[in-house]
Amino acid sequence: MATSEEAAIPKAIALLWGLDVPGGRGPKRGLTLDQILDAAVEVADAEGYQALSMNRVATQLGFTAMSLYRYVDSKQTLVDLLLDRVVGTPPTIAPDTPWREALWQWAMAEYAAIERHPWWLDIPLIGPPMGPNNMQWLETGLRALAATEIPVPVRMQLVMNLSFFVMGRMRLARGLTVDTGGEDDYAEVMQRLIDPRRYPNVVAALSSDSLDDDIDWNRADFEFGLARLLDGYESFVRGL
Repeated sequence: MATSEEAAIPKAIALLWGLDVPGGRGPKRGLTLDQILDAAVEVADAEGYQALSMNRVATQLGFTAMSLYRYVDSKQTLVDLLLDRVVGTPPTIAPDTPWREALWQWAMAEYAAIERHPWWLDIPLIGPPMGPNNMQWLETGLRALAATEIPVPVRMQLVMNLSFFVMGRMRLARGLTVDTGGEDDYAEVMQRLIDPRRYPNVVAALSSDSLDDDIDWNRADFEFGLARLLDGYESFVRGL
């Protein structure tokens, strides 16, 4: 059985942690790994994750795909690098912030990071994120719970569960987007379609005055769910 010292480090992880120098062999070219990743983000922002390919990113840069392979050996490596790059760095949370408020700030910052590049949610996960940015996020979340009596392994579970909530809720919101000519038309369209005698409670909810307010319902629903999740965390911590 291979020991941890013998285990091979994937190309993307080596690049993320500065253990490999991209483009180090052969004649010097006018490219850097940062330029390649920035171009990939530009393509995905404009055309979506499905448009990402080595050829498309090379075209964005004005190079050939073969030029990119000196820096990034495959599309999968490119995607692995983007998984870490797009989330960026975590928020700066004051050390004396109560743990619930700290986790709220943490979750809202993750929401904002994904909202800037929603195509990030379309990247298939084939393993746990292992890049330095993701580790900084994890460290910041765990630091929020460091002064509590929560056992260390449970702190990890709570932080990971919070991140899963953020990603899952945002992914669900994207999937539930309905093309009715505008989000504000959803309640009006559904009220025309459903029978109030069969669905009286649904009709009452859709007729609520609050639905007419100028509200970002995706964010409002997210914040409501996040508050209820943290309510559960508080109840759990009180029971320790």
